[in-house]
Amino acid sequence: MTAPRPLAHEAYQRIISMIFEGALKSGDLLQEAALGELFGMSRTPVREAIKRLESEGLAVVMGRFIRVRSVTPADVEEVFFLRLELEPLAARSAVRLPPAQVDAMEARVRHLMASDPAVNDLQRQTDYEFHHLLGREFGNQAIAQTVSALHRRTCIFDHNQVPERFLRGCEEHLEILDAVRSGNADAVEARLRAHLEHARDAVLLRLRRAAAAPVTASAS
Repeated sequence: MTAPRPLAHEAYQRIISMIFEGALKSGDLLQEAALGELFGMSRTPVREAIKRLESEGLAVVMGRFIRVRSVTPADVEEVFFLRLELEPLAARSAVRLPPAQVDAMEARVRHLMASDPAVNDLQRQTDYEFHHLLGREFGNQAIAQTVSALHRRTCIFDHNQVPERFLRGCEEHLEILDAVRSGNADAVEARLRAHLEHARDAVLLRLRRAAAAPVTASAS
């Protein structure tokens, strides 16, 4: 994963906010010129933001147009059902990781906890690399690619959308790494499963809150 350029990141975050605040609804057009004017920026960063939304399943091409595709509770349940089936199983092999790689990942998580998670998408970068590392020793590329695609579909629920999960999620990552160091595959599997369940529940709560909130007119 590479960090987005600052304006593209800003445009992305503002579009996400508009979706969750109800200013953009499922099926609405994502128009580069109109959004660029609203955000006070050129079409280029807006175009980059929309492409990122496409990769995460929040925008779909319909004919000549790109439209919003909102995340539903059913989508979240589906994604986490698959992640819970695949990731804890693959993570059992993480007990074979070289200690230096485990130490390096712990350092990254602790750095994230002490930093601004919004800078260069630090939270998403670290979270992606953490989950990728846990499944690396399993050696199944099909599972790795599937998990990566599933991860993209829920990575919008970061510290901006689910702030209460940020520090606790990092602490759970450290607890999983402790289990990896101990060589206890059962503990790794159990702690990762609990971590994913907690993330799922927080995302579903966020969607319920968004559904109950009054609609706002714009992202500004």
